[in-house]
Amino acid sequence: MSDQDSIFFRNFSILLAALVVLTIVLILFGISIQNNLVANVQGEADRSSIQKLIKPVAEVNTDPNAIVEVAPVAMAAAFDGSLDGQMIYDNVCMACHTTGAGGAPKLIAAEWETRIAQGDAAMLKNAIEGYTGEKGMMPAKGGRLDLTDEQVKVTVEFMLANLK
Repeated sequence: MSDQDSIFFRNFSILLAALVVLTIVLILFGISIQNNLVANVQGEADRSSIQKLIKPVAEVNTDPNAIVEVAPVAMAAAFDGSLDGQMIYDNVCMACHTTGAGGAPKLIAAEWETRIAQGDAAMLKNAIEGYTGEKGMMPAKGGRLDLTDEQVKVTVEFMLANLK
């Protein structure tokens, strides 16, 4: 063997020994940290707060004869319950009623004549409950089910007052 080979093997052996020692030191350090953490956790007897944090959101009911009571969910009124017809029109209705999308009548008096002839109650009913017919369709409350009936009413009144 040449001198260079023996120098390489000596240096490689020293490096390998150093890495083995470092590995052993890191393992012992990790074990001591883990033992300290386990000792701290075992000292706490009350785990109820942890159980509350990790409890399931819901449970699956597998009893076919069980009676389940469902509480009605109250939705918050859109736009904080505002009765500003123009603001609601600008945010909800304008997209269809300015382009005529889905057969929606634009704010032009001629396009509203047949609807006005049906009466205010019928127009309001169609606006609240939705409508599908030959001329197009109107989603219930303009697609915003969080609008109250009163908000829909003031918006329809705004639209009728601003026909051109």
